[in-house]
Amino acid sequence: MAATPDTVHWRGVHHLALVTPDMDATVRFWHGVLDARLVTTLATPSFRHYFFEVAPGNTVAFFEYSGQHLATYSKPAGVPFDQASQFDHLSMNLADEDALLRLHARLKSHGCEVTDVIDHGFLRSIYFCDNNGIALEASWWTLDPTGRPVDYTDERLFADPDPVPAARELREQGVLDHTVETHLVDAVIQDIYNTTGQLPS
Repeated sequence: MAATPDTVHWRGVHHLALVTPDMDATVRFWHGVLDARLVTTLATPSFRHYFFEVAPGNTVAFFEYSGQHLATYSKPAGVPFDQASQFDHLSMNLADEDALLRLHARLKSHGCEVTDVIDHGFLRSIYFCDNNGIALEASWWTLDPTGRPVDYTDERLFADPDPVPAARELREQGVLDHTVETHLVDAVIQDIYNTTGQLPS
């Protein structure tokens, strides 16, 4: 149900952007264990950004930053922790360019700062913040990689020139060689990645 008569026609969560220090293990868990298909990759000298489909049009995405140490942790759901660093931004899904431009105008009409439309190739986005300072994005797929067979050789969608081993396995073999194990925690654990890059037992 719409909050106002002139509604924004949301189509779900375009992507929830999280942060990982180990993209290879992330591919092995999200694609291999959760069966959330790796559907597109981006890369710059500063970061990788990989997207996993959770429903048609809806993805969970991860950043892996190059040469940047991140304090990692694990915590039970619902337990507050002041160093929570795994969340980057939430992107909500829109139908098309017209819907994006209407939202852009709506934000401005309410006195909210918003970027110009950014063209990422396979998606177009605007960026803004909520009243809590949470980074938000609204996007629409110009080339929707979800809800259809994945072509791991399509360079429009798989743009990382040096993909992590798990992504190379998917491109070359169509399957992962192995997945990763995870463990429940009952308290906050800091620095969850040791020198081997594996979660502690």
